[in-house]
Amino acid sequence: SAVARFSFVGDIMCHTTQYILAQEGADSFDFNPVFSEIKPYIDKADIAAGNLETVFAGRNEIISGYPVFNTPDEFLQALKYAGFDLLITANNHAFDKNTKGVVRTINKIREYGMIPNGTFESADETDSIQMLNIKGIKTILLSYSYGINGLTSSSRKKTLVNVIDTAIIAGDCKKARSLNPDILMVYFHFGGEYERKANKYQDAIVNKTLKYGADIIIGSHTHSVQPIIKVNSAGSKLKNGFVAYSLGNFVSNQRWRYSDAGIILNFEVQKNSLTDAIRISKISYLPIWVFKGKIGDRKRFVVLPAGLAFSDEIPDYLTEDDINKMKESYYDAVDIISKYNKEVILENFQIDSYFEIP
Repeated sequence: SAVARFSFVGDIMCHTTQYILAQEGADSFDFNPVFSEIKPYIDKADIAAGNLETVFAGRNEIISGYPVFNTPDEFLQALKYAGFDLLITANNHAFDKNTKGVVRTINKIREYGMIPNGTFESADETDSIQMLNIKGIKTILLSYSYGINGLTSSSRKKTLVNVIDTAIIAGDCKKARSLNPDILMVYFHFGGEYERKANKYQDAIVNKTLKYGADIIIGSHTHSVQPIIKVNSAGSKLKNGFVAYSLGNFVSNQRWRYSDAGIILNFEVQKNSLTDAIRISKISYLPIWVFKGKIGDRKRFVVLPAGLAFSDEIPDYLTEDDINKMKESYYDAVDIISKYNKEVILENFQIDSYFEIP
């Protein structure tokens, strides 16, 4: 039988401080150290995906952080280095640099050998459904955002960025189901920022999307970890699916509790080669925390497995305050996940995959 391992992370952001600290020369950046510690965990997946909450409009436009993002291309190179295969581009910052930003971002993601999902270069592309074959498991992923920062009125923009519209989602799911995938996943950029539980809007959209035939629903946007619940999917090969309302932040400069952290969500999908039966054989999560501080003679951002705070080999660059915040973020993640779903396994931090940053 075939088994495919999926890893999803939440919001991948690049605030101003992040690119300032990654600057190497007058016009060059190196973001690889940000991901060097978390890379072993991302690499394990057959497909690793995350929400790319920025655009790459090129150097003719000014490099910028919040509220209108334009990130150096080297950030994409670092995401490829980290082990990402697919980047979700349907979110409220997709249109930060207008049509040009949307299109160039798509092309740059492809240039670095990754797959963009949720934005399109043309209306023709909007109508096509992408099937991915992951170790023999036919997978469709659809992505939608609650909006694009007040720019949703134009139909031109709607053809370039998938926005949450139940009629569109119903049509897309129907089209996707007609292609007979083994698994249909939907990724939503939605929810109340910094809230730790799903709101009524999230629930309403999720319940409708499950009726339309989604097996697995994963979310981001809240910059905080929200519950993972078990669900039954309608009319699919999969008996039990799940909804992960929000995975928190993967990397950002949001330094406060609940937002300086997130989870890597891992799940394995198994397909019986004789009967074609599909099941999720394992769901697990790894709490992560974003370090910002001095390593050697310079300040850096580094994404770390939060379990590192409990290890015997804590890197000397972590202060007591860092360790306490890391532990707090770990307990926060465990608290919210275990409260709603005891079956989701907490992944152990592996000391053997930990190595010092150069």
